[in-house]
Amino acid sequence: MTSDMPGMDMSGMDMSGMDMSAMATEPRAWGAANWALMIAMWWVMMIAMMSPSAAPTILLYARVHRHALAQGQIQDKLAPTGVFMAGYLLVWLGFSVAATALHWLLEREAFVSATMTSSQSRRLSAIVLIGAGLYQLSPFKNACLSHCRAPTAFLARHWRPHAVGALRLGALHGAFCVGCCWMLMALLFVGGIMNLVWIAALAILVLVEKLFPAGPWVGRAAGIALIAWGGATLLV
Repeated sequence: MTSDMPGMDMSGMDMSGMDMSAMATEPRAWGAANWALMIAMWWVMMIAMMSPSAAPTILLYARVHRHALAQGQIQDKLAPTGVFMAGYLLVWLGFSVAATALHWLLEREAFVSATMTSSQSRRLSAIVLIGAGLYQLSPFKNACLSHCRAPTAFLARHWRPHAVGALRLGALHGAFCVGCCWMLMALLFVGGIMNLVWIAALAILVLVEKLFPAGPWVGRAAGIALIAWGGATLLV
């Protein structure tokens, strides 16, 4: 009796349920608009997180340029501070493109949630945590951090006049900055790319590392804590 009633075809209902399940697990498709939006999101996030720690170097560059102009050492009447900042931000734009590509790959492989934009793989979280912790203790991290913590020495060593020199100098400073912080930024895949608390915590850590006297020691302590956290994530 029930088999002849309209709307009660159980096989049809089963197929519909299977289709819905497949749609739920299928990763979203990224079009050109999605790529542009994600790159812009990463870039704005990097600017917000890095600007506080980069401000002293940018302000010092402007002051050095004004002093050189007053002494007649250069003839540029307009301080190319904006060009210096452009060089710095362009490097972070390049980083944002790479981060977006990694974001797409991790989401496609279902390692990162498309809705929560955070890791849904315990192994991935552990690898990123341990990797970031080890990098915090590495000589390369320390070398890049040393440049970021000594803006006067950096400008004295790499100074170039005119707008092209300002662009080059800003890009070089951005490269050291990326070298110092790229693994910390990878932690966003663990805590959540849209998690404001996580973003603020990482921004504060970067600021302390670069500007405070005990910054390097705080960074090393954070590295040890990250390694322990990653190890615990694997064991739990």
